[in-house]
Amino acid sequence: MKGHWIKYSDEEMAWLKANRTLPIGDYHAAFCRQFSRDDVSAGNLHALRKRKGWKTGRTGHFGKGSTPFNKGVPCEPGKGGRHPNARKTHFKKGGLPHNTKYLGHERVSKDGYVEVSIDEENPHTGYERRYVLKHIHLWEQANGPVPKGMCLKCIDGDRLNTDPSNWVLIPRGILPRLNGGRATRVMAYDTAPDELKPILLTIARVDHKASELRRKGRRAE
Repeated sequence: MKGHWIKYSDEEMAWLKANRTLPIGDYHAAFCRQFSRDDVSAGNLHALRKRKGWKTGRTGHFGKGSTPFNKGVPCEPGKGGRHPNARKTHFKKGGLPHNTKYLGHERVSKDGYVEVSIDEENPHTGYERRYVLKHIHLWEQANGPVPKGMCLKCIDGDRLNTDPSNWVLIPRGILPRLNGGRATRVMAYDTAPDELKPILLTIARVDHKASELRRKGRRAE
């Protein structure tokens, strides 16, 4: 009965502790037979073992190096993975998942740049393809590798326009000068009117060059 406290004698508790490693079904049957008890269920004894913290030696999972009981046993026809409905969704040999991203697949990065899957091994995962920035990939195909210390800037301010003609090679140090704000005292390049963009880029180039010359002059002193 739920909420009813079951009492055990000292002799019964000693027996229960000594035989705690028995499977619960055998544990319950043997206890009832030994002490002629019919008011105790297998669930009661299982709960008692847990309350007492008695370990049974069973963890409920296969231990390292153990062999599953059904290893090498084939599934019966029409059952489990061999059921007709299960067979409909089996992967076919050589098949690929429906969400496989094929060569040439494109996506947009969190920074708003287009990335494209190319036929090069991913150095981090070893996968046969990897994603690269599309505007750099196309520009380098037309012009060669981007030199060290240089980067590409989109001329029209639209990062999704990956045409090589829309990207100009500039020193990386110019980029902060194109972001706008109080530090540069000019408007941001990407949001400026199209007619002002060439002027802003020229100002940034001149400012960057002047800064380089000043640094060289200080080093020469």
